Amino acid sequence: MALASLLPPELPVNRPGFFGLAGRCELQAPGIRPGPPALAPPAWGLSAAGDAGIELLHGTTTLAFKFQEGVVVAADSRATAGSYVASQTVKKVIEINPYLLGTMAGGAADCSFWERLLARQCRIYQLRNKERISVAAASKLLANMVYQYKGMGLHMGTMICGWDKRGPGLYYVDSEGNRLSGTAFSVGSGSVYAYGVLDRGYKPDMPAEEAYDLARRAIYQATYRDAYSGGEVNLYHVQRDGWVHVSTDDVAQLHAQYRGDPHGDGAA
Repeated sequence: MALASLLPPELPVNRPGFFGLAGRCELQAPGIRPGPPALAPPAWGLSAAGDAGIELLHGTTTLAFKFQEGVVVAADSRATAGSYVASQTVKKVIEINPYLLGTMAGGAADCSFWERLLARQCRIYQLRNKERISVAAASKLLANMVYQYKGMGLHMGTMICGWDKRGPGLYYVDSEGNRLSGTAFSVGSGSVYAYGVLDRGYKPDMPAEEAYDLARRAIYQATYRDAYSGGEVNLYHVQRDGWVHVSTDDVAQLHAQYRGDPHGDGAA
């Protein structure tokens, strides 16, 4: 999860073009009407190539996978702004409705805004059609909304997880409008480490407790190796009757548990 990291901007208030005017402001003799000033883009905060001076450094680890008893969703809780750790207690699992969950990876503002907007659209759908929206339809709604802003600087990689008449559903949606259905996804800078744990331990017919432990271990290993992931592991389980919040575990305590440290002073 990333917050905007502003590059050190130069603010040359006296430079021509700062207020959008490239010409000079000079006194003119009476009777002489100057021509219209030439307009130019603001010069501050822009590189020579015209790129915006905002650098988004993304860092997070989220995962979700389907198994025989539903969908397990897990995420870390660290938010970063470049190399600065802005928060250790961010909720990266968004509760869309009692049967749908979304995850946050990318820009914190983008993910939060679009998934809250999706929650509103899902409620409107339910009121109009007298039934809950399906997981596939909810993910398609989100993909269609963000696709309209493709190439405009959105940074979002989310998973829409839920249970409907077809059973458990899991979709990946990003800010480019891509939408994929799958059995297991991991998104974020620590996803490569989480995938390593998932690939080794995943079984479709595993019991719930084993699935919980697999998700915790995957997020823990990502926080141990990825500096931009950390804080706590928030774990959810989407069942037939809706989602439940299973646990919130500090990664330092998980480090002590998995590394065999009885004093609990290990840190991830």
